[in-house]
Amino acid sequence: MKEYVIGFDVGGTRVKSGAVTQRGRMMAPGINPSGFALGMGNLLKTLKAEVARISDKLGGKPQAIGLGFPGAVDPDVGVVYLPGKLKGLEGYPIVKRLAKATGVPVIADNDGRISIYAERHYGQARDLDWAVSITLGTGVGSGVLLDGKILRDPHLQFGTQMSHIVMQALGGRLCITNARGTGDMLCSATALANQVKDGLSRGIPSVLSDQYFRDQSSIDFKAVIRGVARQDRLCTDELEHWTRNVGWLLVSAAHVYAPQRIILSGGATNAAEYFIKPLQKQVDEHLFRHPVGEGVPIVLSKLRDHAGVLGTAALAWEKANGDT
Repeated sequence: MKEYVIGFDVGGTRVKSGAVTQRGRMMAPGINPSGFALGMGNLLKTLKAEVARISDKLGGKPQAIGLGFPGAVDPDVGVVYLPGKLKGLEGYPIVKRLAKATGVPVIADNDGRISIYAERHYGQARDLDWAVSITLGTGVGSGVLLDGKILRDPHLQFGTQMSHIVMQALGGRLCITNARGTGDMLCSATALANQVKDGLSRGIPSVLSDQYFRDQSSIDFKAVIRGVARQDRLCTDELEHWTRNVGWLLVSAAHVYAPQRIILSGGATNAAEYFIKPLQKQVDEHLFRHPVGEGVPIVLSKLRDHAGVLGTAALAWEKANGDT
């Protein structure tokens, strides 16, 4: 049996899991439902069942377990501040309960910070001391590597809050922060879908019009990109507008954290061919830094769908090795 840890990436709809060796080889991957209505008792049962499944398959217990969650996460407790995302998660001592149930050390962190753990140990930040990771999915997440360190502050959210930067104070949808026009509201994959649905609701002609009036919920990011591929005017225009918003978010990240590289991940990056070049151009044209004219490379994560599990696994290895 190889020594391994288990990483869990707990999202709003799914729990991804897997065993990971110290060199980053992933084994026995799994996907289970989470969801707002699941409740913490059932989530804990799911985590315990996955630990048992992986342990049986690999012939022994893991060295440690890592958990990734949205919100403000206490490494020894779990989520301590997260209004409304997962029912019962806020304040629930899932770290201690899972550790007691399995007899294995457990540690947790924010899913945005987990993304930079993954890149630092197994991805695009292995050769760097300064980097920012941005996840573009249902929401926006971020993680920061500063001078070779991934930092936690007393409020537990350092580097994870690019989603809450206010970009358009006088308009836009209301964010969970009670501000309008935040990174989350303007730059997520959901934001692009909402922009297109708004146009469809006002009768702007589109190849997606019939689909929209049959089932509004079916107009998601993937549907918009299908429209872009067909050169639909509404979808193309809204993608350009969305790309500019993402560009301003990355300009802000570059000015705040001075990265050598910005790493993009999340579901939206599956369509990066449609926006990565104008995004790079916009960022390079609006940097105020030395040396003048030197841009910040924007690259795509090579870890893609496995980033969350690999990031929590890297955190778990720190726990197992006594580095946290």
